[in-house]
Amino acid sequence: MTRITHIALDDSALPPPTPEIEQERKVAVFDLLEDNTFVLPAREDRPVPEGPYHLKLAIREKRLVFDVETESAEKAAEFHLGLGPFRQVVKDYFQICESYFDAVKKLPPSQIETIDMARRGIHNEGSRVLQERLEGKAEIDTDTARRLFTLICVLHFGG
Repeated sequence: MTRITHIALDDSALPPPTPEIEQERKVAVFDLLEDNTFVLPAREDRPVPEGPYHLKLAIREKRLVFDVETESAEKAAEFHLGLGPFRQVVKDYFQICESYFDAVKKLPPSQIETIDMARRGIHNEGSRVLQERLEGKAEIDTDTARRLFTLICVLHFGG
């Protein structure tokens, strides 16, 4: 099976998330576990353990770490991605999310919809960057990339 059935975020070094960030996180985890595609490519030097997989996401030494194990706790893969390519899109995403959360409290639906469309656009850009950065390491579909990008944002800024 080429999917993630468990996800853990190593957020032990982060401040507690805001209620809005915690809600985004819960929704992303729930949606991710409901439907995702996560394929580890074959390697010449060793066979890829078959899934389903357990994924642990962390930020260590300014790098995003994907630690992948099988359900029987066999190491399947570990890869580290530099955070540089994510910095601007994560910053933009948090800024638009703040605007969105504020708008929901006091603006009419038409203005909220405009902000939400911008938020989705930035979210799509973040998921595209993630798919590019994972090329050759793991294949993920767009919905999986979007949900993982949300979780990366949670780790990147904490709350």
